[in-house]
Amino acid sequence: MKKIFTTFFICGFLFFGQTTNQLSALDFSSSVTDFFYDYVDPNEGTTSFRSLLIPFGGKAESLGNAFTGLCDDISFINFNPAGSSIQKETQFAVFHNSWISDSNYETIAYTTRFNNFGFGVQASCFYVPFTEYNIFGDRTAGSYYTETTGCINLSYNLLNGYNFKGLAIGLNLKGSWRGVPNYADNDTNQIIENSGLNQSALGLMADFGFLFRFNLLKFYNSREANVKVGFSARNLGVALTNFGSNSGVKLDDPLPTILAAGISITLLEPITLSFDFKQPINLFDFSTYLLPSFSVGFSFSFTTFFSMLIGAEIKGGNPKISAGAEFQLSQLRMNLNYTLDLASSVTPLNRISLSGKIMLGDRGRHIIDQQVDEYYMEGLKLYSNAQWQEAIQIWEQVLKLNKRFDPAILGIESARAQINMFENIKNSLKLE
Repeated sequence: MKKIFTTFFICGFLFFGQTTNQLSALDFSSSVTDFFYDYVDPNEGTTSFRSLLIPFGGKAESLGNAFTGLCDDISFINFNPAGSSIQKETQFAVFHNSWISDSNYETIAYTTRFNNFGFGVQASCFYVPFTEYNIFGDRTAGSYYTETTGCINLSYNLLNGYNFKGLAIGLNLKGSWRGVPNYADNDTNQIIENSGLNQSALGLMADFGFLFRFNLLKFYNSREANVKVGFSARNLGVALTNFGSNSGVKLDDPLPTILAAGISITLLEPITLSFDFKQPINLFDFSTYLLPSFSVGFSFSFTTFFSMLIGAEIKGGNPKISAGAEFQLSQLRMNLNYTLDLASSVTPLNRISLSGKIMLGDRGRHIIDQQVDEYYMEGLKLYSNAQWQEAIQIWEQVLKLNKRFDPAILGIESARAQINMFENIKNSLKLE
């Protein structure tokens, strides 16, 4: 426990203790590297399609990637596919993540929900410039190394009700293409046709996820559950390479498969804490042990349209801490995030991500909830006036709108019990 506290203290100092003194910064970076040496995974980097481990950016990255058990915006698609069935609103989003060494990660995504059924699509592209020089230093080829991923998401929230918020289950079906540019012949400096194709690869994979929601230590009024617990298995599949070669297609290195568990809790309405545990696995060799990672995130909503977010992640020998702000103007929700780790640099400034989400409404679910509340309150007034049969009729209207609205179900049972008791009393008086 003491080691963990020390770790997060150093992460905080790493973020807030930057200095313009280049030598001091290098000395401090070296000290942090030495401290986290024990966390370095000797098997790190042995998987293909590493871009699948890069976050889109936006809110999830601001929370240190502690999002498996939160899933309250479209970033869920990168962490837990069950999240689409609990989204409040339809969302269309674009993400830009300025990574390191001139690499960038662009994402476009859409999600919507039909009652308890959620649906989403996403396309991402990671790219970095590729320039080839001959032995004389002359440029012979220039293009981009790319990893492009497409995803279709489906989810459903089972048994969703007023008290029990249901069990959300989800599936992502994904395909990725690693594009390696053609390179030149060392002797002729001529581009070799299809030379990059041999090293390109196709990844086929799926994600599975579960999400529970319930109330615990809740000190405010809200329909939303204040505790969420999520589990996911990501990037389950294979990658194929050696296209265009006479020897035929073969398996590439294993995909970066991850098993993740996360929890989020909102004790007070403006404050949310989230935690994630992620365990990488090698589907080709289960005896190969990969070190887990840990994330923690903190969100504070000053108003309904402005929030501050911070997060930290311990992953290998490169700890990182993030800070971001999220604000909403009309239907546009923006997030600006900066992540600091040992790969970050100030010149040029990188590890900055920006996202914009257009909130497209909730398909009338809020109006239905308001109607349900009005009917329910009207039924309570009738019930208090001993008009039990009329109360039952009103609450039956509630159940036509929401068949799992538990207060109406209990109200009907109580009203029928009152009617039966009243009838029994009348019958007993007649017998006397």
